[in-house]
Amino acid sequence: MSKVKTSFFCQNCGAQYSKWQGQCNSCKEWNTIAEEIIQKQEKSAWKSESVSNSKAPKPLRINEIDSSQEIRMDTTDGELNRVLGGGIVPGSLILLGGEPGIGKSTLLLQISLKLPYKTLYVSGEESQKQIKMRAERITPNGDNCYILTETKTQNIFKQIEAIQPEIVIIDSIQTLHTDYIESTPGSISQIRETTAELIKFAKETNIPVILIGHITKDGTIAGPKILEHMVDTVLQFEGDRNHVYRILRSLKNRFGSTAEIGIYEMLGNGLREVSNPSEILISHKDEELSGTAIASTLEGMRPLMIEIQSLVSTAVYGTPQRSTTGYNAKRLNMILAVLEKRAGFRLGAKDVFLNVTGGISVDDPAIDLAVVAAILSSNEDIPVNKDFCFAGEVGLSGEIRPVNRVDQRIQEAEKLGFSTIFVSKYNKVSLKNTLIKIRLVAKIEDVASELFG
Repeated sequence: MSKVKTSFFCQNCGAQYSKWQGQCNSCKEWNTIAEEIIQKQEKSAWKSESVSNSKAPKPLRINEIDSSQEIRMDTTDGELNRVLGGGIVPGSLILLGGEPGIGKSTLLLQISLKLPYKTLYVSGEESQKQIKMRAERITPNGDNCYILTETKTQNIFKQIEAIQPEIVIIDSIQTLHTDYIESTPGSISQIRETTAELIKFAKETNIPVILIGHITKDGTIAGPKILEHMVDTVLQFEGDRNHVYRILRSLKNRFGSTAEIGIYEMLGNGLREVSNPSEILISHKDEELSGTAIASTLEGMRPLMIEIQSLVSTAVYGTPQRSTTGYNAKRLNMILAVLEKRAGFRLGAKDVFLNVTGGISVDDPAIDLAVVAAILSSNEDIPVNKDFCFAGEVGLSGEIRPVNRVDQRIQEAEKLGFSTIFVSKYNKVSLKNTLIKIRLVAKIEDVASELFG
């Protein structure tokens, strides 16, 4: 038996040190460095006789490599397929992260119950009865789904050889451990080693593996940063638990774009795909109210129509309040200064509250024009026509600046039945024969005169 080797790892960022110290030099956190045993036996948890007996691969000229398109596995979930780039690539490793209780396990269990492929769902956090109760609430049928409660990778691979699944789901990677590393589950060494074993299994058998990963208080996936480099795809499941909507983003994807997002609605019987998110982000009301405007924004590659709500009132106290929800507070202060200096609106002594409906946060500067329209509408107490929408960035001199992919924004507004869209005069619009009226504006004053006479 070889000598036991140990090293010191930061439990927050995964940095390795030869001796203990109080502060991590990498992430600057205190008291996060712990000793771990890193000596492992010269064995591998996953043994593949067909691969081990085969000859070592030889280098090929690049024009000799087969470039035929990889056939993807349909997940039966349109939103997940979109984010993955068309489905699951065989032999890939997918890591899904998110806050506790956001719905990661529910999403993957729901998909595994509907998949036409034989699926092994491995849970190290819940018992089989707990999973069965949740499965009955989501969908009563799931003939292709097998549930295993196990944390040791050696036992998991034995069951995989017995069942021969087509997809493996691990919930979660932080609960797994291997006999070849003598440290606790969830430690840096265990996460690195168990992930390496799963990668070896996935690449040799061409069976895709989906991992659930915990996240830290900073919102990053727990464990060493190398974990994200090892896998093929990193997905982030996010949203406010006080709201029913969840967003699935791709942070890394070797087989597709990272610009796509998927939107879900959390219901009592699971997660519902939201194919048209603009409908849920725009409130339906019979009468027109002041202080609301519709903005055309982009989340990744996906155009969305969102509602901006504003309330402008006389400041009761000496210092006016500036409060935002879902929008950058500093950018709001900038827009108010532009309205005061360039357009002559006296807002310096008034409270201004701004809200993006639906509980989402938007960083797209193209919603600036809708923010201006909502603020002026509330200030004048004149409602904006509910068939109007806006897509434009506001500059410091009061000009309306052009935004990217304006044609896509206009098409989305037309599809949802808006009659007029306000865009920058400097945008090059290539669309012809559109039913929606395109109003080209150069300054804030042009918008104000058009809306409020």
